[in-house]
Amino acid sequence: MTTYVALLRGIMPTNPNMRNEKLKAVFESLGLKNVTPIISSGNLVFQATTKSIPSLETKIEKVFIEQLGFRSTTIIRSKEELEKLVKKNPFKGIRDEKPNYLVVTFFKDKREEICTNINLEKDTGSDFMRMIEKTHGKDITTRTWKTVNRILTKMETLA
Repeated sequence: MTTYVALLRGIMPTNPNMRNEKLKAVFESLGLKNVTPIISSGNLVFQATTKSIPSLETKIEKVFIEQLGFRSTTIIRSKEELEKLVKKNPFKGIRDEKPNYLVVTFFKDKREEICTNINLEKDTGSDFMRMIEKTHGKDITTRTWKTVNRILTKMETLA
């Protein structure tokens, strides 16, 4: 089995259909194993036998509409892909504390990421989010560097 993380776009825990327990149940209904939500912002670690990430993303997006009545772009990365990203250490020498806001933007149709240090003394981050969405469209999602590391730590416990 391969360990993956699904990074869901636009998850708001205030919506009852987007809470972790419902998201987990949807993943389990697809036969995915060891489903574990990581914080309440649309990160689910799981294991699956399939190697086809695009097929898995499509299935998850479809079942959200069918079972929960909402659309969410689903971006999946394998444990190996996250390990490679963390090993690159894209923020080497930058302290992960204010005024630095270290984020990683993941693309659905590209196996790459953009790593950005937002200076919170000059920007709240919302300008960056608008700019990146305007430039790259909505098939993206962004996570903090701390969240990426939390996800990888959880993935390693499932391996």
